[in-house]
Amino acid sequence: MSKKKKGGFVYSTNPDFDIESENDNEEVTLEPAKQNLRVMLDRKQRKGKTVTLITGFIGNENDLKELGKLLKSKCGTGGAVKNREIIIQGDFKIKIGDLLNGLGYNYKFSG
Repeated sequence: MSKKKKGGFVYSTNPDFDIESENDNEEVTLEPAKQNLRVMLDRKQRKGKTVTLITGFIGNENDLKELGKLLKSKCGTGGAVKNREIIIQGDFKIKIGDLLNGLGYNYKFSG
């Protein structure tokens, strides 16, 4: 007996409801040259620890996580992807700028 996941829907009273069409609203990721990312340092609400924030990514969550994973591994540090932001632990503003430039992303330093 195979149990297929249907996204948590058990029953719908809507006669026009289609499970497949509900999952089609994924964002399309822009190519790196069309992205306008912001790279900044932040210490607010982090108990005095400095982190590097990358914001402004336009695309789906999986591509954002892939970019975050790549940047964390290249910097050799930890971090997270939360609220459409990539958080890298430490002051890696210049290094991340160089990495984004090498990948073809447009970016600006702010803050």
